[in-house]
Amino acid sequence: LDSNGVYNGTSELQLERMSVYFNEASGNKYVPRAVLVDLEPGTMDAVRAGPFGQLFRPDNFVFGQSGAGNNWAKGHHPEG
Repeated sequence: LDSNGVYNGTSELQLERMSVYFNEASGNKYVPRAVLVDLEPGTMDAVRAGPFGQLFRPDNFVFGQSGAGNNWAKGHHPEG
């Protein structure tokens, strides 16, 4: 896929299997089947700002307002 969600390959097999990980939208564009989850919005902002960020549906980003500060226990118990 290019950064616009258009398949540029030549393999018919790959094109047949696109529906495993992507939904086909109008104009032969593909949207990732993904839900991105994190405790803080910073990582989601980084994904959105990346070259493929516009491919993801905005409602598939789920995040909180405070992170766990790289502390697994904090993320698992009170925050998670």
